[in-house]
Amino acid sequence: MPISTARVATTRPARYLKQLVSHLGRKATSSLATDGRGTITFSRGTCVLTPSRDQLELIVTAEDLEGLAGVQDVVARHLLRFATQEELDVRWSAPVAGGDLEIVDPVAGDYLLTHCTPADELLQELVARTREATGGAAGMQIAHDEGAFLTMLVRLTGARRAVEVGVFTGYSSICIARGLPADGHLLACDVSEEWTDIAREYWERAGVAERIELKIGPALETLRALPEEPSIDLAFIDADKANYPAYYEELVQRLRPGGLLVLDNVFLGGRVLDPAYQEEHHLAMRRLNDLMARDERVESVMLPVRDGVTLARKR
Repeated sequence: MPISTARVATTRPARYLKQLVSHLGRKATSSLATDGRGTITFSRGTCVLTPSRDQLELIVTAEDLEGLAGVQDVVARHLLRFATQEELDVRWSAPVAGGDLEIVDPVAGDYLLTHCTPADELLQELVARTREATGGAAGMQIAHDEGAFLTMLVRLTGARRAVEVGVFTGYSSICIARGLPADGHLLACDVSEEWTDIAREYWERAGVAERIELKIGPALETLRALPEEPSIDLAFIDADKANYPAYYEELVQRLRPGGLLVLDNVFLGGRVLDPAYQEEHHLAMRRLNDLMARDERVESVMLPVRDGVTLARKR
């Protein structure tokens, strides 16, 4: 599904937005949010409008290029018609699929990595070992800045009891365990003996092995076997995406009040933003993202960190 944007310079962004939502809402489905954003849904595509101080941002998604061009034309024509007191220039970006979006620009990503506390030699060695041992699967390992973020979250929340769903070769486990106190406990869930053998080695070398309990097997079975009382301080989910909703449900009910749930890869490489992607894991992630935004059990925020990270705090 193609996506295109336009940033229209204007001194009246909110006014034009309201006019478009009101007028086009007669032939399409439209809504105006309390934060000022507008949405117009046509039969073959959608336009989201966001006002700022000196521009109106338009984001169009559609079923195909023909539908995209149709929505662009309707929105642009009406916008220009409403602009009787100024001359507007509506320039649409080239269409791009969700999977081709640059969630984190390489320049920004490099700058982030070089402007946080550097990874120590052991973590750097683990990155190299993972690349050698797992080949193309090495991309499942979190980046250093996200690992540093996890350690800081554990320390800021004062977590003592943590759960990790998806261990891989143990980088994130080390980052979480290092944030725990000496008597803290991390339950680490994974299905791979091969990859977690590497994790065990590096947990020992990092001096955190005594804080980590590894459970090999389907994570849902492990989570469902846990006591139901809310006692978990922090949980990190970075495993098979189709099961994210199920992992979320099992963990959120076991979080203590004030406990934190951290979910990685909530953008799925930009594909979650593009309704053209309809595989099971795309649908599951969209469903969960929608649920967390309205789940009264938690307060949540989605961050553009790497491939998208959501923090959900238990009320």
